[in-house]
Amino acid sequence: MKIIECVPNFSEGRDTGKIKEIVAVFKSFPDVRLADFSSDADHNRSVFTFLGKPKDVMKAALAACGKALELIDMRKHGGAHPRLGAVDVVPFIPLGSAEMKDAVDLAHVFGKQLSEHFGVSVYFYGFAARKDQYVELPDIRRGGYEGLAEKITLKEAVPDEGGEQFNVRSGAAVVGARDLLVAYNINLASDDLHLAKYIASKIREKGGGLKSVRAIGVMLKSRGLAQVSVNLIDCKETPLKTVFDRVKILATEGGIKILESELVGLAPECAFAGTTPEYLKLKDFDKHRLLETHFKYFQP
Repeated sequence: MKIIECVPNFSEGRDTGKIKEIVAVFKSFPDVRLADFSSDADHNRSVFTFLGKPKDVMKAALAACGKALELIDMRKHGGAHPRLGAVDVVPFIPLGSAEMKDAVDLAHVFGKQLSEHFGVSVYFYGFAARKDQYVELPDIRRGGYEGLAEKITLKEAVPDEGGEQFNVRSGAAVVGARDLLVAYNINLASDDLHLAKYIASKIREKGGGLKSVRAIGVMLKSRGLAQVSVNLIDCKETPLKTVFDRVKILATEGGIKILESELVGLAPECAFAGTTPEYLKLKDFDKHRLLETHFKYFQP
């Protein structure tokens, strides 16, 4: 069976009322499964993970994104996480018998409808990218929401859908198709943001660090903690233990311990090769955070 996982990231992590309204939209679609959602006040961001058949995922994604655009005003938004808009990023991931082409086709149709229905400019990324310079998400996000008004007027940076019209309230959305990704944060037992940024620079692949790792250092102001925020692009190539151990070494060299780590969304079982949640100091972990746990709901 063709199954698509969709992981929309919305720029709201503080207003529980608004978050509950978005959750209610997902739950109004009985043919998709909302497998996980999490919100972070410091990042000011919520991440939803849901699965279903392609046509059902499309309907639920459009409805949920429409609600998010109704509720979120980017002119009032601030947070530690990079972002371009209220509906910041919407990736589609093929599972089951679905192929990447299925996810790409869905991303393109979804992006066009999102732009036409809600007046939001859309960039395509990942396997759905239409510009070579915008395959990688960080390249599209560069400059953030604050730089978007000028950015979309540049010939090389005009959005794929929606043209040069800057939507000051909603910003722009990034829509794509990608393989499985593990969003993983490691919180240091310290408020040393400089150290967190240093560690991130040492572990990310672009800086000569670990393969398939993207990382930034951010401050969790509400908790007084520095965080190394990681996107693990290929957990078979670099599992969670490799990331955790490298961060631990670098933190120890700086005289700091790891307080805890956390998943944002789901992770496949292969991410835990050679380790356990306890070893990784994972908080709030149970079997429902494993992607494979949810496959049974779509068995014929």
